[in-house]
Amino acid sequence: MAVIATRTTREGLRKLPTTARPILDAADVLVPEGYAVEPVLAGLSFPCGMGFADDGSLFLLEGGSTWPTRPYMPARILRLDTASGGVSEVGVEVLGGPRGVSYRDGAIYVTVKGGYHAHVDKYDLKTNARTTIVDGLPSGGWHEPSDPMFGPDGLLYFGNGSVSQNGVSLPQGFTVDLAKHPEACDVPGQDVTLTGNNVWSRNPTTPFPFLTETGPFKPFGQRAQKGEVIRGRLKCSSGLWRCHPDGSGLELLAWGLRNPYGLAFSEAGELYATDNDYEEKGERAIAEDPDRIWHIRNAKSAHGSVRTPDWYGFPDLCGDGVPAWDETRRPRKGKPAEPLIADRPAWAGPAAFLEKPHTCECHMDFCRSDAFGHRGHVFLSQFGTYAPLNTPDPAALDRGFCVKRIDLATGENEPFVRNRQPGPASHHPGSGGIERPVDCKFHPDGRSLYVLDFGVTVVAPTHVVAYARTGALWRVTKL
Repeated sequence: MAVIATRTTREGLRKLPTTARPILDAADVLVPEGYAVEPVLAGLSFPCGMGFADDGSLFLLEGGSTWPTRPYMPARILRLDTASGGVSEVGVEVLGGPRGVSYRDGAIYVTVKGGYHAHVDKYDLKTNARTTIVDGLPSGGWHEPSDPMFGPDGLLYFGNGSVSQNGVSLPQGFTVDLAKHPEACDVPGQDVTLTGNNVWSRNPTTPFPFLTETGPFKPFGQRAQKGEVIRGRLKCSSGLWRCHPDGSGLELLAWGLRNPYGLAFSEAGELYATDNDYEEKGERAIAEDPDRIWHIRNAKSAHGSVRTPDWYGFPDLCGDGVPAWDETRRPRKGKPAEPLIADRPAWAGPAAFLEKPHTCECHMDFCRSDAFGHRGHVFLSQFGTYAPLNTPDPAALDRGFCVKRIDLATGENEPFVRNRQPGPASHHPGSGGIERPVDCKFHPDGRSLYVLDFGVTVVAPTHVVAYARTGALWRVTKL
């Protein structure tokens, strides 16, 4: 399908036809001295990820309507010629929404959320043929598959988040998919024995607000028993894998990663994954869980040698290793958590970087260029909080909404791209700044950082609503 894109002026970007986001203006965005920021594209619908080809082509993913909080829009893969500004459509995902993309040898690899199973597709850019190379990853709930990322060994690495929000399938987590996927549940990456703790909740599938009990690794409404063993599977939820580019040789490296949405390799070949905190709401609510970046140590091991995957804490530990039922994690809203796993595996922490809760860590990239500066530092897109929906903490209302530069060796960090005023631009009438950074990637020439902006999302104490055609792409260049 043809994509209609037109050039406009700075003045034209102050009169956009989208009433939810009528202004796009770089003057409202701050970057460090010596850098400039400019808008590149406007009018994208729910963009979720992007990736460069070697020639500078940029593949952009419009996420579609896998959440009912979004109006129906096609889930598309677009290609931007960053030299000419031309935009074309590469493909449409009809069974889900694309979330991450990576280019390799004339093809792109795309992770897709949707239905009971997430999967990984390969698109041949010469023939437009699409092949599903990995399928059957547990999905149908809240979280997402990650970037697909090629390692120095030529293998493809990717992750997939948890089905539940906080370890048990509950109504608030199934705002997304309970009606469509009532059997969806988490799956462990190794055998676990349950404590027998279940969670009482309302049952929205019945005509009256009856209560029901649900256990971990169980579909909604099914109880767990004390001492019950849940068998681990290669294709689990909250996992991270690698495989050959044709999908063969699938190997589980890690699990217990709640939402490993962003993956990136450093120049030294070390793999890192972003991860988000538990929600402070509902019938298993957990407070003060820090957002984090994990070091995936098993990525340095030989392919096929990992017998037991590393465990990073979900659903019982927070990002700093503190148990979810600790006094310091008692929620201001919702019922406190109880232990779910009786024989917890050894924890693979500590995290490489901890951030305040509810900043919402998304995709990231390492700088490999002296021309841009800060070589070796990771640039992390922070989508921004869903408070007051996911926490009643007023301090969380303005967290995130920026691209952060982080030196993982020292922990030194700073907001690198942010608005002049805190929070998203839509919180400040008349502002044309950024809304929700969801991805950031360096151009292959090493001179520019591209920032993908999801667009306007309105959050209330009981719901969230996203607006189509309000997404944007920004470019930060060293002067």
